[in-house]
Amino acid sequence: MTRSYHPDTVALHGGQTPDPTTLSRAVPVYRTSSFVFRNTEHAANLFALKELGNIYTRLGNPTQDVLEQRLSQLEGGAASLALASGTTAIFYAIITLAQAGDEIVAANNLYGGTYTQFDAILPTLGIKVKFVDPSDPANFQAAINEKTKAVFIETVGNPLLDVADLEGIAAVAHRNGLPLIVDATFSTPYLLQTIKHGADIVVNSLTKWIGGHGTAIGGSITDAGTFDWKTGKHPLFTEPDPNYHGLRWGLDLPAGLAPLAFILRARTVPLRNLGAAISPDNAWLFLQGLETLPLRIVRHSENALAVAKWLQKHPKVAWVRYPGLPGDPAHANASRYLQHGFGGVVVFGIKGGSEAGVRLIDNIPLFSHLANVGDAKSLIIHPASTTHSQLSPEQQLAGGLTPELVRLSIGLEHIEDLLWALEEGLAKA
Repeated sequence: MTRSYHPDTVALHGGQTPDPTTLSRAVPVYRTSSFVFRNTEHAANLFALKELGNIYTRLGNPTQDVLEQRLSQLEGGAASLALASGTTAIFYAIITLAQAGDEIVAANNLYGGTYTQFDAILPTLGIKVKFVDPSDPANFQAAINEKTKAVFIETVGNPLLDVADLEGIAAVAHRNGLPLIVDATFSTPYLLQTIKHGADIVVNSLTKWIGGHGTAIGGSITDAGTFDWKTGKHPLFTEPDPNYHGLRWGLDLPAGLAPLAFILRARTVPLRNLGAAISPDNAWLFLQGLETLPLRIVRHSENALAVAKWLQKHPKVAWVRYPGLPGDPAHANASRYLQHGFGGVVVFGIKGGSEAGVRLIDNIPLFSHLANVGDAKSLIIHPASTTHSQLSPEQQLAGGLTPELVRLSIGLEHIEDLLWALEEGLAKA
């Protein structure tokens, strides 16, 4: 009897059985650059995609393969690709389906690094990105034209924590024959399986809650395996590809591999030729993180909700944003889509503006001042002057980022210690 396991179980077992040779229970770290072919026919078949297997660790590795299978099972997708960073995952997802002359429609409330990639780097490659307010799916429809190749959003916006109407935006994308690409970093597959709500391609920064301990950098792409690449809307999938023997990815793959057209092109074109590969050691670290993700993300969410409620009542706090608060603008969508909690990030505006925020950050105990989220330890930062500083003041305001905003990534510490630390910091702000 075949059983469909719960995510808590998949996080521990997905993609792995004990090693048949050594009987190792834990996933081994395969520190090898390359793999021996059985014979010349085996080598040729691997390179021609007539069979799948290990060639060179830049393309894939057995440790990485377990991570990719586990991510696919957690996301509910057909296949995944682990990469050197989350920003690489976003970049490779875009250039796998778009080329010079194409356009992408994206939400305007993105992480600063993603916004800069879309606003300053993709245009140098001839790919134009149109930014829209994601609060209304109709805004995406208004920006789509015959050049558009994809729609891009974040499940939970960084840093303002708006929660996207996934199904509404997916409906717009699919009505226009476009895939929906979703950055699910802030929700993780445990709080939200975006593919169930219409996402075609999911990207994650593994560095954050999936890793969970601030010890490694990595990213991933998960392909739902359901988007139709044969329509001609995406010429990179219907015209001969000079990067790979003239293969037409949407038309020439055998039936068994056809659902993997996107992820196979991502692996064999941008990854193979640009080379932002994840190391086997980092893949192993992320597997350790995944094993406890269901436990950690619930505790992150519980602590974050308690912090948000406490901040609401503090006299030095002007406003608080957290999707779990009943009065928050994101609460309706958050309640509709998120399971097991509302995430581990709280943002708030401190009375006294950016100067008061600086005093808070420079004087708060326990919280680490650094540019990351999703760590087991609590973190604090002023996004306007750091993570989103590449954006102009007008771009920051368009995304809802105001000068007084302080971002907290709430960790796993005891809640009473967290509230004490915040009181100490705010007393000096």
